[in-house]
Amino acid sequence: MKYLIAGTGGVGGSIAAFLSLAGKDVTCIARGEHLAAMREHGLRLHSDLKGEHTLPIPSYTAEEYTGKADVIFVCVKGYSVGSITDLIQRASHEGTIVIPILNVYGTGPRIQRLVPGVTVLDGCIYIVGFVSGKGEITQMGRIFRLVFGAHRGTIVSRETMEAVQRDLLESGIKAEISDDINRDTFVKWSFISAMAVTGAYYDVPMGEVQKSGPVRDTFTGLSQESYALGCKLGIPLPSNHVENCLRIIDNLDPESTASMQKDMARGHESEVQGLLFDMITAAEAEGIDIPTYRMVAEKFNKLRN
Repeated sequence: MKYLIAGTGGVGGSIAAFLSLAGKDVTCIARGEHLAAMREHGLRLHSDLKGEHTLPIPSYTAEEYTGKADVIFVCVKGYSVGSITDLIQRASHEGTIVIPILNVYGTGPRIQRLVPGVTVLDGCIYIVGFVSGKGEITQMGRIFRLVFGAHRGTIVSRETMEAVQRDLLESGIKAEISDDINRDTFVKWSFISAMAVTGAYYDVPMGEVQKSGPVRDTFTGLSQESYALGCKLGIPLPSNHVENCLRIIDNLDPESTASMQKDMARGHESEVQGLLFDMITAAEAEGIDIPTYRMVAEKFNKLRN
Protein backbone atom coordinates (compact mmCIF):
# COMPACT_ATOMS: atom_id res chain seq x y z
CA MET A 1 0.00 0.00 0.00
CA LYS A 2 1.17 3.51 -0.80
CA TYR A 3 1.02 5.92 2.14
CA LEU A 4 0.98 9.71 1.86
CA ILE A 5 1.59 11.75 5.00
CA ALA A 6 0.14 15.24 4.64
CA GLY A 7 1.90 17.27 7.31
CA THR A 8 5.27 16.05 8.56
CA GLY A 9 5.34 17.58 12.02
CA GLY A 10 5.66 15.62 15.24
CA VAL A 11 2.70 13.34 14.55
CA GLY A 12 3.02 12.95 10.78
CA GLY A 13 6.80 12.71 10.92
CA SER A 14 6.66 9.96 13.53
CA ILE A 15 4.10 7.97 11.53
CA ALA A 16 6.18 8.39 8.37
CA ALA A 17 9.43 7.40 10.07
CA PHE A 18 7.99 4.30 11.74
CA LEU A 19 6.36 3.16 8.48
CA SER A 20 9.59 3.75 6.56
CA LEU A 21 11.67 1.83 9.10
CA ALA A 22 9.36 -1.14 8.51
CA GLY A 23 9.92 -0.95 4.74
CA LYS A 24 6.52 0.52 3.86
CA ASP A 25 5.99 2.73 0.81
CA VAL A 26 5.62 6.21 2.31
CA THR A 27 5.84 9.76 0.95
CA CYS A 28 5.79 12.99 2.95
CA ILE A 29 4.25 16.37 2.31
CA ALA A 30 6.06 19.23 4.04
CA ARG A 31 7.15 22.80 3.34
CA GLY A 32 9.81 25.42 3.91
CA GLU A 33 13.12 24.77 5.62
CA HIS A 34 11.80 21.56 7.17
CA LEU A 35 11.18 20.14 3.69
CA ALA A 36 14.51 21.41 2.37
CA ALA A 37 16.39 19.67 5.19
CA MET A 38 14.46 16.43 4.65
CA ARG A 39 15.38 16.48 0.98
CA GLU A 40 19.05 17.19 1.67
CA HIS A 41 19.68 14.90 4.64
CA GLY A 42 16.61 12.66 4.97
CA LEU A 43 14.12 12.69 7.83
CA ARG A 44 16.02 12.44 11.10
CA LEU A 45 14.27 10.57 13.89
CA HIS A 46 15.15 10.64 17.57
CA SER A 47 12.89 8.07 19.19
CA ASP A 48 12.61 6.51 22.61
CA LEU A 49 10.93 3.54 20.89
CA LYS A 50 13.13 3.20 17.79
CA GLY A 51 16.42 4.97 18.52
CA GLU A 52 18.32 7.22 16.11
CA HIS A 53 17.71 7.04 12.36
CA THR A 54 18.05 9.08 9.19
CA LEU A 55 15.48 8.05 6.58
CA PRO A 56 15.53 8.99 2.87
CA ILE A 57 11.76 9.40 2.51
CA PRO A 58 10.49 11.02 -0.73
CA SER A 59 9.20 14.48 0.22
CA TYR A 60 7.27 17.14 -1.68
CA THR A 61 5.22 20.27 -1.26
CA ALA A 62 1.48 19.77 -1.61
CA GLU A 63 1.59 21.57 -4.95
CA GLU A 64 4.45 19.43 -6.33
CA TYR A 65 3.01 16.01 -5.52
CA THR A 66 1.43 14.35 -8.55
CA GLY A 67 1.15 10.72 -7.43
CA LYS A 68 -1.70 8.65 -6.10
CA ALA A 69 -1.92 7.13 -2.62
CA ASP A 70 -3.90 4.27 -1.15
CA VAL A 71 -3.91 5.80 2.34
CA ILE A 72 -3.59 9.50 3.14
CA PHE A 73 -2.87 10.41 6.74
CA VAL A 74 -3.85 14.04 7.33
CA CYS A 75 -1.60 15.35 10.11
CA VAL A 76 -1.79 19.12 9.67
CA LYS A 77 -3.07 21.48 12.36
CA GLY A 78 -6.81 22.04 12.49
CA TYR A 79 -6.56 25.57 11.11
CA SER A 80 -4.73 24.26 7.99
CA VAL A 81 -7.25 21.63 6.87
CA GLY A 82 -8.64 23.79 4.10
CA SER A 83 -5.19 24.16 2.54
CA ILE A 84 -4.80 20.45 1.74
CA THR A 85 -8.20 19.57 0.25
CA ASP A 86 -6.89 20.04 -3.29
CA LEU A 87 -4.02 17.65 -2.49
CA ILE A 88 -6.47 15.05 -1.19
CA GLN A 89 -8.55 15.27 -4.34
CA ARG A 90 -5.53 14.95 -6.66
CA ALA A 91 -3.83 12.17 -4.69
CA SER A 92 -6.91 9.97 -4.33
CA HIS A 93 -8.09 7.16 -6.56
CA GLU A 94 -11.34 5.20 -6.29
CA GLY A 95 -10.10 3.04 -3.42
CA THR A 96 -8.16 5.66 -1.44
CA ILE A 97 -8.99 6.17 2.22
CA VAL A 98 -8.19 9.36 4.12
CA ILE A 99 -7.45 9.16 7.85
CA PRO A 100 -7.31 12.52 9.63
CA ILE A 101 -5.15 12.46 12.77
CA LEU A 102 -5.92 15.82 14.36
CA ASN A 103 -6.52 17.07 17.87
CA VAL A 104 -9.80 18.80 17.06
CA TYR A 105 -13.10 16.92 17.29
CA GLY A 106 -15.23 16.53 14.15
CA THR A 107 -12.35 16.65 11.66
CA GLY A 108 -13.33 13.55 9.68
CA PRO A 109 -16.86 14.76 8.88
CA ARG A 110 -15.48 18.23 8.12
CA ILE A 111 -12.97 16.90 5.57
CA GLN A 112 -15.63 14.59 4.11
CA ARG A 113 -17.79 17.64 3.39
CA LEU A 114 -14.84 19.32 1.66
CA VAL A 115 -13.95 16.28 -0.50
CA PRO A 116 -17.30 14.50 -1.02
CA GLY A 117 -15.98 12.09 -3.65
CA VAL A 118 -13.27 10.60 -1.40
CA THR A 119 -13.69 8.06 1.42
CA VAL A 120 -12.78 9.86 4.65
CA LEU A 121 -12.50 8.00 7.94
CA ASP A 122 -11.47 9.56 11.24
CA GLY A 123 -8.73 8.98 13.75
CA CYS A 124 -6.82 10.10 16.79
CA ILE A 125 -3.37 9.49 18.22
CA TYR A 126 -1.63 9.34 21.58
CA ILE A 127 2.03 10.28 21.22
CA VAL A 128 4.53 12.87 22.32
CA GLY A 129 6.19 13.90 19.08
CA PHE A 130 7.51 17.24 17.87
CA VAL A 131 9.78 18.92 15.33
CA SER A 132 13.09 19.30 17.16
CA GLY A 133 14.99 20.86 14.25
CA LYS A 134 14.88 21.35 10.50
CA GLY A 135 14.13 17.94 9.03
CA GLU A 136 14.20 16.41 12.51
CA ILE A 137 11.50 14.70 14.58
CA THR A 138 11.66 13.65 18.23
CA GLN A 139 9.34 10.99 19.66
CA MET A 140 9.37 10.82 23.45
CA GLY A 141 8.16 8.12 25.83
CA ARG A 142 6.69 4.66 25.29
CA ILE A 143 3.22 5.66 24.09
CA PHE A 144 2.45 5.52 20.35
CA ARG A 145 -1.20 4.55 19.93
CA LEU A 146 -3.28 5.29 16.84
CA VAL A 147 -7.05 4.71 16.68
CA PHE A 148 -9.00 4.96 13.42
CA GLY A 149 -12.35 3.94 12.02
CA ALA A 150 -15.35 4.85 9.90
CA HIS A 151 -18.25 7.04 10.94
CA ARG A 152 -21.75 5.66 10.52
CA GLY A 153 -22.74 5.84 6.88
CA THR A 154 -19.16 5.72 5.59
CA ILE A 155 -18.65 2.67 3.39
CA VAL A 156 -15.22 1.07 3.62
CA SER A 157 -14.24 -2.58 3.61
CA ARG A 158 -13.07 -4.21 6.80
CA GLU A 159 -10.25 -5.80 4.79
CA THR A 160 -8.88 -2.38 3.84
CA MET A 161 -8.86 -1.15 7.43
CA GLU A 162 -7.25 -4.37 8.62
CA ALA A 163 -4.53 -4.03 5.99
CA VAL A 164 -3.71 -0.56 7.30
CA GLN A 165 -3.79 -1.84 10.86
CA ARG A 166 -1.33 -4.63 9.97
CA ASP A 167 1.10 -2.19 8.39
CA LEU A 168 0.96 0.07 11.43
CA LEU A 169 1.42 -2.80 13.87
CA GLU A 170 4.36 -4.11 11.84
CA SER A 171 5.84 -0.61 12.11
CA GLY A 172 5.68 -0.61 15.91
CA ILE A 173 2.58 1.58 16.19
CA LYS A 174 -0.19 0.30 18.46
CA ALA A 175 -3.04 0.53 15.95
CA GLU A 176 -6.69 -0.09 16.79
CA ILE A 177 -9.78 -0.14 14.58
CA SER A 178 -12.50 1.69 16.48
CA ASP A 179 -16.05 0.39 16.82
CA ASP A 180 -17.18 3.96 17.60
CA ILE A 181 -14.79 6.55 16.16
CA ASN A 182 -17.08 9.43 17.16
CA ARG A 183 -16.65 8.36 20.79
CA ASP A 184 -12.92 7.81 20.48
CA THR A 185 -12.20 11.13 18.79
CA PHE A 186 -14.23 12.91 21.46
CA VAL A 187 -12.25 11.11 24.17
CA LYS A 188 -8.99 12.29 22.55
CA TRP A 189 -10.33 15.85 22.17
CA SER A 190 -11.28 15.87 25.83
CA PHE A 191 -7.84 14.64 26.88
CA ILE A 192 -5.69 16.82 24.64
CA SER A 193 -7.81 19.88 25.41
CA ALA A 194 -7.26 19.44 29.15
CA MET A 195 -3.58 18.62 28.66
CA ALA A 196 -2.79 21.48 26.28
CA VAL A 197 -4.85 24.08 28.12
CA THR A 198 -3.43 23.19 31.53
CA GLY A 199 0.14 23.20 30.26
CA ALA A 200 -0.30 26.52 28.45
CA TYR A 201 -2.18 28.19 31.32
CA TYR A 202 0.55 27.44 33.85
CA ASP A 203 3.39 27.26 31.27
CA VAL A 204 4.65 23.98 32.71
CA PRO A 205 5.60 20.52 31.37
CA MET A 206 3.56 17.44 32.18
CA GLY A 207 5.71 16.61 35.20
CA GLU A 208 3.90 19.41 37.04
CA VAL A 209 0.51 17.94 36.10
CA GLN A 210 1.66 14.61 37.52
CA LYS A 211 2.08 16.16 40.98
CA SER A 212 -0.74 16.76 43.46
CA GLY A 213 -1.73 20.41 43.63
CA PRO A 214 -3.50 23.19 41.72
CA VAL A 215 -2.05 22.28 38.32
CA ARG A 216 -3.34 18.72 38.49
CA ASP A 217 -6.62 19.98 39.95
CA THR A 218 -7.06 22.23 36.91
CA PHE A 219 -6.45 19.32 34.54
CA THR A 220 -8.94 17.22 36.49
CA GLY A 221 -11.55 20.00 36.44
CA LEU A 222 -11.22 20.46 32.68
CA SER A 223 -11.54 16.70 32.15
CA GLN A 224 -14.66 16.54 34.31
CA GLU A 225 -16.30 19.38 32.41
CA SER A 226 -15.61 17.91 28.97
CA TYR A 227 -16.84 14.55 30.24
CA ALA A 228 -20.11 16.23 31.24
CA LEU A 229 -20.38 17.67 27.74
CA GLY A 230 -19.84 14.28 26.13
CA CYS A 231 -22.52 12.71 28.29
CA LYS A 232 -24.96 15.50 27.41
CA LEU A 233 -24.25 14.92 23.71
CA GLY A 234 -25.11 11.25 24.14
CA ILE A 235 -21.59 9.99 23.52
CA PRO A 236 -21.08 6.69 25.40
CA LEU A 237 -18.01 7.66 27.39
CA PRO A 238 -16.58 5.26 29.97
CA SER A 239 -17.54 6.13 33.54
CA ASN A 240 -13.84 6.22 34.48
CA HIS A 241 -13.00 8.72 31.72
CA VAL A 242 -11.34 11.23 34.05
CA GLU A 243 -9.28 8.53 35.73
CA ASN A 244 -8.16 7.32 32.29
CA CYS A 245 -7.05 10.83 31.36
CA LEU A 246 -5.03 11.09 34.56
CA ARG A 247 -3.48 7.69 33.90
CA ILE A 248 -2.31 8.81 30.46
CA ILE A 249 -0.86 12.01 31.90
CA ASP A 250 1.02 10.03 34.53
CA ASN A 251 2.63 7.87 31.83
CA LEU A 252 3.92 10.77 29.75
CA ASP A 253 7.52 11.95 29.83
CA PRO A 254 7.63 14.56 32.64
CA GLU A 255 9.40 17.02 30.31
CA SER A 256 6.81 16.75 27.54
CA THR A 257 4.44 19.53 26.50
CA ALA A 258 1.54 19.73 24.06
CA SER A 259 2.08 21.18 20.59
CA MET A 260 -0.36 24.03 21.33
CA GLN A 261 1.80 25.07 24.26
CA LYS A 262 4.95 24.93 22.14
CA ASP A 263 3.32 27.03 19.42
CA MET A 264 2.17 29.64 21.92
CA ALA A 265 5.62 29.85 23.48
CA ARG A 266 7.14 30.51 20.04
CA GLY A 267 4.49 33.08 19.12
CA HIS A 268 3.15 30.85 16.34
CA GLU A 269 -0.46 30.24 15.34
CA SER A 270 -1.93 27.60 17.65
CA GLU A 271 -4.94 25.34 18.02
CA VAL A 272 -6.32 27.35 20.94
CA GLN A 273 -9.60 27.88 19.07
CA GLY A 274 -10.24 24.18 18.53
CA LEU A 275 -8.91 22.96 21.88
CA LEU A 276 -10.23 25.66 24.20
CA PHE A 277 -12.83 27.97 22.72
CA ASP A 278 -14.65 25.35 20.63
CA MET A 279 -15.03 23.27 23.80
CA ILE A 280 -16.50 26.27 25.62
CA THR A 281 -18.89 27.04 22.76
CA ALA A 282 -20.10 23.44 22.63
CA ALA A 283 -20.57 23.27 26.41
CA GLU A 284 -22.45 26.56 26.58
CA ALA A 285 -24.75 25.42 23.75
CA GLU A 286 -25.66 22.39 25.87
CA GLY A 287 -26.06 24.35 29.10
CA ILE A 288 -23.05 22.68 30.76
CA ASP A 289 -21.43 24.53 33.67
CA ILE A 290 -17.71 24.94 32.86
CA PRO A 291 -16.08 27.08 35.58
CA THR A 292 -12.58 25.68 34.99
CA TYR A 293 -12.70 26.31 31.25
CA ARG A 294 -14.02 29.83 31.85
CA MET A 295 -11.19 30.48 34.32
CA VAL A 296 -8.41 29.48 31.93
CA ALA A 297 -10.08 31.19 28.95
CA GLU A 298 -9.60 34.59 30.59
CA LYS A 299 -5.87 34.30 29.94
CA PHE A 300 -6.31 33.48 26.24
CA ASN A 301 -9.31 35.58 25.18
CA LYS A 302 -7.09 37.87 23.09
CA LEU A 303 -6.23 34.85 20.90
CA ARG A 304 -9.84 33.95 20.17
CA ASN A 305 -10.80 33.76 16.48
